[in-house]
Amino acid sequence: MANHHGDFIWYELLTSDADAAQAFYGRVVGWTVADSGQEAMDYRILNAGENSVGGLTAIPPEMAERGARPAWLGYVGVDDVDKCVESIDHGGGRTVMPAMDIPNVGRIAMVADPQGARFYIMKPASVEGTSLAFAYDVPRNGHCAWNELITSDQKAAWHFYGTRFGWTKDGEMAMGPLGTYDFIRHHSPTGGVIGAVMTGTAEMGPPHWNQYFRVPDIDVAKATVESLGGTVINGPMEVPGGDFALNAIDPQGAHFGLVGGRPAPQA
Repeated sequence: MANHHGDFIWYELLTSDADAAQAFYGRVVGWTVADSGQEAMDYRILNAGENSVGGLTAIPPEMAERGARPAWLGYVGVDDVDKCVESIDHGGGRTVMPAMDIPNVGRIAMVADPQGARFYIMKPASVEGTSLAFAYDVPRNGHCAWNELITSDQKAAWHFYGTRFGWTKDGEMAMGPLGTYDFIRHHSPTGGVIGAVMTGTAEMGPPHWNQYFRVPDIDVAKATVESLGGTVINGPMEVPGGDFALNAIDPQGAHFGLVGGRPAPQA
């Protein structure tokens, strides 16, 4: 499947304990893991069935020394990584990790928006792009189902992302004192409503992207998170469409979300 500028194309967990994180998410989400084959780097590929949906790697020591903490980061596909980095820097964001080439994978850079939320931009090496880890067409267990930006300035975030990726607001949901939950539409052939933007609270931590991964049974997933040492912050709560979502923190401290149904009990 070809990627388009502004698509979410990959997800990556930076963690303090790769083995523990692999075991945790394998039980919670059902991912299997394969080695990426990258030389001199322990980079693990997360698979949902036959589809690769993300990666997992330990935080490099030099990043840990600079204060890096476990986190999930999304990859946004772009037509030109270097031009996009320049635009992000000029637009009030910053470069966290300069653009670099990964053999047979593509060119990537880690960046942050003006409010501090980090993400990657990437141009895959293959003309066909990479697998769409975000399930844009139909619900797929183990794939990302929703991309949520927790920010300190919704208006500024809309300008920043809209200018660079063509995302537009597609409706909103009232959230009382928190303001509105603004839905993001991406106008590409593989686009649609891809997530939302909301103003965060102190309890949610600093601005960041929060990914929701689909599980077959939200209650089973919640119990598994808690039994394995994770913390459920809120939920499950019903969301439009009849699914249920929750927010959690894994045992190493990375925030993540889950979404899924409540299957009827077997007779």
